Amino acid sequence: MVQWLFFGRVGGLSFLYECQRGFNYQQKCGLVNVKLKWVKDRALDAVVTGERDIRAAWVLVSIISSTSRQCVPIYYLSRHRGQLGLPHDLKLSTFVRRYPTVFRESHVFDSGGTLVPCFSLTPEALELHQEELDVAEQNQMDLVNRLRKLLMLTRDRTLPLQTVDQLKWDLGLPYDYHHSLIPLRPEFFSLVHLPDKRDGLKLLSWDDELAVSELQKNAALQQNEEDVKNGCLAFPIGFTRGFGLKRKCMEWLREWQRLPYTSPYSDALHLDPRTDVSEKRIVGVFHELLHLTIQKRTERKNVSNLRKPLALPQKFTKVFERHPTIFYISKKNDTQTVVLREAYDHQQLLQRHPLVEIRERFASMLRKGLLDRSRGLYKKSAGPGLEQDRSNDVFGDEMTDNQCSSEESDCNLFSEYDSDDSIHDRC
Repeated sequence: MVQWLFFGRVGGLSFLYECQRGFNYQQKCGLVNVKLKWVKDRALDAVVTGERDIRAAWVLVSIISSTSRQCVPIYYLSRHRGQLGLPHDLKLSTFVRRYPTVFRESHVFDSGGTLVPCFSLTPEALELHQEELDVAEQNQMDLVNRLRKLLMLTRDRTLPLQTVDQLKWDLGLPYDYHHSLIPLRPEFFSLVHLPDKRDGLKLLSWDDELAVSELQKNAALQQNEEDVKNGCLAFPIGFTRGFGLKRKCMEWLREWQRLPYTSPYSDALHLDPRTDVSEKRIVGVFHELLHLTIQKRTERKNVSNLRKPLALPQKFTKVFERHPTIFYISKKNDTQTVVLREAYDHQQLLQRHPLVEIRERFASMLRKGLLDRSRGLYKKSAGPGLEQDRSNDVFGDEMTDNQCSSEESDCNLFSEYDSDDSIHDRC
């Protein structure tokens, strides 16, 4: 059972209110050489399990529904293979056939006269996708503000579209947001050409009302006037069962929580990157970034290329490992997913965006199709020539799939942490 420790008006933890007592705030105090251990959290692992397949299926549904005929040959879907994040050795046709409650298979002749698989959506999948579009339309301003705040976190208020694309699932943005959403808000956004010749998204106006972090909002709601006045806001933390902190680690954590909090929306160029004060600002940046996501989590590789836009120092992602009481790194799905601990009570997401319910229904639809298929329910109803399980058949997508590769490798988990020589004292 996760025990939450909110550093506020809690008996026995009042020392965190004494922000000015017994601690040196000067930046000459360097990073404390401490590293907290990683402990498996089965509840948070469970909320991440299956995320890759859900996201990949969502991309395919969006692609198929956007076509005029809404029936797409496998070789067309294979062109988008890099967006799916599927294992290299998994054929795309095999993946699609796992979920007959979502995808319906037929066959068409290509220009060479070869019979190739063609996939459309089931009526249930189409209906749910339309519901998702309706919910996104009803919450358009909320999604716009999430995107605005993301850009406000960056130094130049600009991000490459490729970077935004990697985060669009987490932010709840429509698949084709750069066509369906951005043009509708010319007062906020502009598509620009970056110096490296990539396309980028630029924020045109700053909004002081939006430039308030979630931690600052919560402090104001709880009326912790002393914390707000001194700027010593502490992050809510949680321990996994069996975590167990050594005394020196607990003392370091207490002192670290007493440090001044720097808003992720403010200029931090004056901070020395070699200090705990700077590290707390980095933690605040990712604390806010995860709050911008609708499920309070994202894959670590999605933030790995944000160092320059967010004006962060080298090896900035080590804060995920140094602060496992704030962030949890799940290694499920052959990748690393960073989860904001405070956002969950066991497996229950505390703040539920309307799109989360749609995704949960979609996940349930996928699971039902996978289970029914494993029971053989779809073999009997298949058309001529499809009575057998064809998951290992070779179709026209085989050559295309073998030539495609994911954008990043998910191998060697935590290899970069193992090479971090500056952090060696484990607790």
